[in-house]
Amino acid sequence: MKILLLVTAFNSQTQAVYTKLKDAKHKVSVCFNRDEKQTLKEIENFEPELILCPYLKSYLSSKIYETYPVYIFHPGPRGDRGPHSLEHALASHNKKWGLVVLRANSLYDGGNIYAQQSFDVRDTYKASLYRKEIVRASLNALDTLLENIKNDNFVEQELNPIHEKVSQEDKTINWSTDTTQRIIEKIYLCDSLPGVLDEILGLPCYLYGAHKEEKLQGKSKEILAKRDGAICLGTIDGALWISHLKEINGFKLPATYVLKEKLQGIKEERLALIFEKNYATFYELSVQIRENVAYLHFNFHNGAMHTAQCIRLKYAIEYLKTQYDVLVLMGGEDFFSNGIHLNILEDSQKQGEDGWANINAMNDVVRAILYADEVVTVASFSTNAGAGGVFMGIACDYAVGEEGVVLNPHYKTLGLSGSEYHTYTLPKRVGKVIANKLLNECLPISVTQAKSLGMIDEVFTHTEYLESLHSFALSKYNDEFLWDKEEFLEENKATIEALKEKELEVMHPEFWDTQSAFHSLRYEFVYKICPIHTPSRLKLKSIKDEKNA
Repeated sequence: MKILLLVTAFNSQTQAVYTKLKDAKHKVSVCFNRDEKQTLKEIENFEPELILCPYLKSYLSSKIYETYPVYIFHPGPRGDRGPHSLEHALASHNKKWGLVVLRANSLYDGGNIYAQQSFDVRDTYKASLYRKEIVRASLNALDTLLENIKNDNFVEQELNPIHEKVSQEDKTINWSTDTTQRIIEKIYLCDSLPGVLDEILGLPCYLYGAHKEEKLQGKSKEILAKRDGAICLGTIDGALWISHLKEINGFKLPATYVLKEKLQGIKEERLALIFEKNYATFYELSVQIRENVAYLHFNFHNGAMHTAQCIRLKYAIEYLKTQYDVLVLMGGEDFFSNGIHLNILEDSQKQGEDGWANINAMNDVVRAILYADEVVTVASFSTNAGAGGVFMGIACDYAVGEEGVVLNPHYKTLGLSGSEYHTYTLPKRVGKVIANKLLNECLPISVTQAKSLGMIDEVFTHTEYLESLHSFALSKYNDEFLWDKEEFLEENKATIEALKEKELEVMHPEFWDTQSAFHSLRYEFVYKICPIHTPSRLKLKSIKDEKNA
């Protein structure tokens, strides 16, 4: 079936739908809904049998939905209508929410519903709910949707009034009356966009990444401590951490990077390298031990890893690999890892130097994984991964994924050739031909597709993922395997290191040359500058396109 995804951006939801449709052998193309004339032209060129809109923030022209069957994914249950549906769910403290897929017509979220899914609402922030529950619901709805379209099986939408936007009062923090929990709830409403607007030490900025603090206390809004880029603020009944800030017209950065010298004299409240999670506070590295299997979590904001984070992660890996039989890299709550930290590099006054330090620190993490000959290593892709994060994961002895997770095993869209030993690890798993194809096409793949290519070893369902992962990890410990691994690494170390050095040789000018495409592409990424036209890599060529070429 020829299916067009008409979207505002190629985000996590769109990518999940895109990869599932491609896995099912549908012909899938993408069109960014920017300009009506251009959109109509792209649709006409592709001649889709069906148009799906997993993520659409702009209005659709009637010329589109009156000519083609168009179905919109709405992040709310039947009867919910209007924008900011997830904010509405969180503000109303709903315990159940859902997603519907409805046929586009002239009514705002008023079309007939061809698929619907419900889910429990976690105590979390908006972006996490979207990246997990909404994406999973979208994938679960897809099979039902296509079957119901075929049979014209639907239920009518309940035409309730369009709900009002969440009020400014619901989002504005009153530090003199709001409890810690209430402040966290308000930040959850707007994390990751647009953020809660406030003022810290006289600086107007948006707040992100709220974490409750159980031990520290102080005056309301007093800065009590800092840790790993986050700041701890007193509240009327305790304290909380804010991990990230964004100045007006700026971009998101760790809080201490934004406040800089304003924090002079504030104590760095350190934790052990690997936090035992015995009280509520802000932390990035933690571990769970089960039957001599260590599950290492590294919950870095949006999966980005700056130099200091890489160094801490490397030390954690080097410690744990001497203590346990199996080491499982779990990644973070929303992302496994997305590689180097582009926002911090954009903020840097020494972009070449800091970029070079960051990629070398990432390589040190991968090196610690690759040469861990005293432990079996497993990468757990239970959340999405991109660029260097993918290649860090496949450096493990084994890699597994959770059904529905998307991997982006490429660098070129940011003007980088990449390192992280990928010229060794990727061809070793999939062969040189497929490795080059993945790196050059710059397209996302599902973990299901990754398994079929040999890139990862197993895919487990969401409902049984953790138990399946644990059984897998236990089954892979073997003394003979470790002896063979040690022998292999001794024999091949020089070759492996030579490949990494060649990667760095190619990357060096990408960081240091002021004319490098990396600098402009990084700027566009950090400031979220959307392309005017649909990137050609996302368009499936039609017969008309081939004739015009």
